[in-house]
This record gives sequence, structure tokens and C-alpha cells, in this order.
Amino acid sequence: MGKLFSTFVLGFSLLAAGDACAQSYYTTTEFSVSLGGSQYFGDLNENYGFKTIAPVYGVYMRKRLGGYIALKAVANYTDVGYDDKMNKVPYEVARNLNFKSNIYEVAVQAEFNFFKFATGDPYHRFTPYITSGIGAFYYDPYTTYKGVKYNLREQGTEGQNAGYGNRKYGKVSPCFPLGVGIKYWIRPGVNFAFEIADRLTTTDYLDDVSTTYVGVDKFKKVTVANPSAALQDRSLEVQSEPALGRPGKQRGNSSNYDQYIMATFSLSWHFTTYRCPQDLNADLIRVK
Repeated sequence: MGKLFSTFVLGFSLLAAGDACAQSYYTTTEFSVSLGGSQYFGDLNENYGFKTIAPVYGVYMRKRLGGYIALKAVANYTDVGYDDKMNKVPYEVARNLNFKSNIYEVAVQAEFNFFKFATGDPYHRFTPYITSGIGAFYYDPYTTYKGVKYNLREQGTEGQNAGYGNRKYGKVSPCFPLGVGIKYWIRPGVNFAFEIADRLTTTDYLDDVSTTYVGVDKFKKVTVANPSAALQDRSLEVQSEPALGRPGKQRGNSSNYDQYIMATFSLSWHFTTYRCPQDLNADLIRVK
């Protein structure tokens, strides 16, 4: 009877102290949804204009490795694009190229907090942080010509299908997120974050533009099914002869890789494990 009473008292005490125990929970994993905007920089946007900001939708899983370091697995979707009509440099306007591309990205990032951060702890509620990582993204630039959508990679606009095989590119490229952010816990187990991270890439063909014109004679006659000759040099759509795309003339800037930046707001929720300050196992042993 005494043991039963003691067990009842212990259980009641734990329930009564539930709030206090909740304040002592520890958690290392959280899930987040994020929303924000992206902007492409590259051969068609060398002056870092922000005229084609597009929505970003993302999720991530973050693992805390203490109060100062965390790792997260990220998945994002956005679309990027640009048009020479938005530029102010006369040569770029005359070039008259444009593109759009969907971006599907996965990455692993490390976060390094400036201050100790612990959700639920009022003394460690906020911190700025820096982040870097590695990932990969899918892209496939396209354009519209006379009302028809065309895949630019398949058209080989820089001679990829006409003897310039070294200019071929695929649909997937590595990326290296690098940026800064802030974290703030709204309530125990719920965190808010804002992050700006540039995506450095290893491709100069995110926009399908990189090196030089190879000349219209390298392409077949323009047809609805094969508009490559028209897509490689679109200057005659905005100016009269002569065409801009003479063999060897600069079409893009191959000295720099393309990149895109993402700015996102996120809310995250912790998967929690609760632990009271006292050693429950020891208490149960004493009851027995």
C-alpha cells in the first residue's frame, strides 16, 4: 500500500510540474517551410539588376549540433530569367537575347551562430549567423520565338550542335550557397529565420549565353521545328542590317560563371524530447 501511495504521489507531482519540465526540454531536429524571392546574375544581367525577382518556395530539415553550429538539408524551387531589353548598355540591348528557367535545388548547409541560440531559453533567443554549403540544381533555359516556346539547350545556340562540342552543357550543375541570416525563437519549439544566400555555380550556361557567335552559316535554314539560326542571333528583331552575330564576335562573358541569389523567410518547428530536471529513473528505483 505504501509503495502504491508513493507512486501515486510521484505521478501527481510530475503532472503538477509539467510546465516546469516542459521548459527543460531539449531538441536537436526541426522542420521548416520557407518563402522568399530570387534573382539571377550572369551574362544577360552583368550589372546586378533586380528586375526579374521571382518567388522561392522551400523546405529544410535542420539538426542542431550545439548552441553555435547547425546543419540543414535544403530543397528549394524558383524560376529565373532576364531580357536584354531591360539593360541600358547599347550593345546588350542590340543583342536582344532573353531566357527563363525553372530551378530545382537541393543542398546541405552549415550554420555558424554568432551568439549561443537555444529555443525556449530567454537568455539565448536571438542570433545572427553565417552559412555556407554545397548542393546541386536542375536548370533548362528556354525562350519564346514567334509565340512558340523553345528549349535553348537543344537548339545549341553557340554552335554546340555544329562542331563546337566543348560548349555543350547539361541540366544539372553544382552550387555553393554562401550567405548570412538571423534567427529568433517566437515561442519554445517555434523559430523564425531570415536568410540571404548567393548561389555560386560552376556553369556559365544558366542563361544559355557564354562565349562567341559562330555565324549563321553554321545553322540550318530557319523552320518552326528548327529555329536555331534565328535564336543564336536575335539582333535583327530590333535593328536593321548588319546582324550583330558575326563569327567570333562576343556573345557573352565566359570569364565569370552565372549565379542566383535567394532571400527567404522561414518558420520551423522542433521535434522535441522532454526531460525533467530530476533523474526519473532514480526516483522510480527509490519507490520500489
